[in-house]
Amino acid sequence: MVSRTFVIKNHAGLHLKPAAMLCTEAIKYKSTVRIAFGDTTTNAKSVLNVLSACVKCNDSITLICEGEDEQEALENIAKLIMSGLGENVE
Repeated sequence: MVSRTFVIKNHAGLHLKPAAMLCTEAIKYKSTVRIAFGDTTTNAKSVLNVLSACVKCNDSITLICEGEDEQEALENIAKLIMSGLGENVE
């Protein structure tokens, strides 16, 4: 299992577009990909689960990957999150 914590910089948080981008990337891997936020852990391969976490701008989330391609999944999803998930986060 590998994990990494991020601060979400998207102005509207993880709304539909960035949540869909995150899920689309997570689905590519055989590993289990989860997001821990607050007291909950959600399946990062499900748009509805990611949306239901209600992650807002400046919230911290932990990305948790577990399985045969966990390191690759973590690295590539991390790049996507840090790039703003398709949005300008500057």
